[in-house]
Amino acid sequence: MTDKKTHVALLFGGDSSEHDVSKRSAHNIYDAMDKDKYDVSLFLVSKNGIILDDASSHRVFDGEDEAAVLQDVTAKLDMNNPLAPIINLDSTHNIDVFFPIIHGNLGEDGTIQGLLRLLHKPYVGSGIMASSMAYDKDITKKMLDIAGVRNTKYVLVTPANAKNWNYDKLSKKLNSSIIFIKPAKQGSSIGIHQIENQTEYEQGIRDAFQYDDKILVEEAIEGPEEVEISILGNEKPKASKLGAIKVPENDEFYTYENKFVDASEVKFTIPVKLPNGVSEEITEMALKAFTALELKGMARIDFLVSKDFKPYLGEINTLPGFTNISLYPQLWEASGISYTELIDQLIELAFEEFKKQEKVLHDFKPLNQNDQEKVYKAK
Repeated sequence: MTDKKTHVALLFGGDSSEHDVSKRSAHNIYDAMDKDKYDVSLFLVSKNGIILDDASSHRVFDGEDEAAVLQDVTAKLDMNNPLAPIINLDSTHNIDVFFPIIHGNLGEDGTIQGLLRLLHKPYVGSGIMASSMAYDKDITKKMLDIAGVRNTKYVLVTPANAKNWNYDKLSKKLNSSIIFIKPAKQGSSIGIHQIENQTEYEQGIRDAFQYDDKILVEEAIEGPEEVEISILGNEKPKASKLGAIKVPENDEFYTYENKFVDASEVKFTIPVKLPNGVSEEITEMALKAFTALELKGMARIDFLVSKDFKPYLGEINTLPGFTNISLYPQLWEASGISYTELIDQLIELAFEEFKKQEKVLHDFKPLNQNDQEKVYKAK
């Protein structure tokens, strides 16, 4: 037995439009962590990609202006050194596990996971490949189709083929007078537009291209109810109860403002009651998607349920929000796992996955020259 605390590093911020949301998520996780069990270090990733050290990150955590703190940090760095943006990670040898909560770019696209893999450190959440696939809605949909998980029909619009498409062609192709425009690699409803005519299409596609060069144009589901489910685990994931979201009547969908600015008009139903078999179908679809994409640790998966109660998988979030109104922890609370217990389990899952990967590397025996020659001749 040892009384040594586990040293956890919270990585938050990032260069995406979800920078401030990530800061709020990190605050909530930090406040909920059992300080008798964990020592916690903070690493804030600035909007220009510089990682602040623990002391500087705490200054921002405590309310100082981030830009002013960043100026102090960069003044001490040799910016001619290509490693300057990450140089403050040189203290990570004392850290037992990382908890990245960077939403969007850098955090959910596999970038930070690759860095932590190079540092040879355990981390919460999915690995490099799984994170990258799940972050790209186009790749995700292709994987879902292979796995047989129902999702919305779409057309991929890029700068190379954009001239071939307009509202009328897309509406006919998708058999839907209402269509949705979504950047392939973006979150928190950024760059999403509901479209019903050519003018709206031109405006929406122009805005979406600000965030990505791959744009999904999706069919609209008739009379949809937005339902969400939380997944927890590695090889044997478990699912939470389901929650439903009802947005204000004047809003066309669950917007960034609904999620993070003012949720006072949004109604959450946790758990939600659906007709016989629908909840079970959503749970099965979510677990199948989690496994097909080889996700680890956690994910919040969003569904659209049509008016005839047919569920469609909408989006997978590998590092979901942990703000005061985020559904990932709320759904687990309703399922009997407290916020603090949830963090404990996520950290345990990180160690579990790391040990498995280490065992694979340890057990791997490269072929000697004779074996290599046999393999080559066999080809």
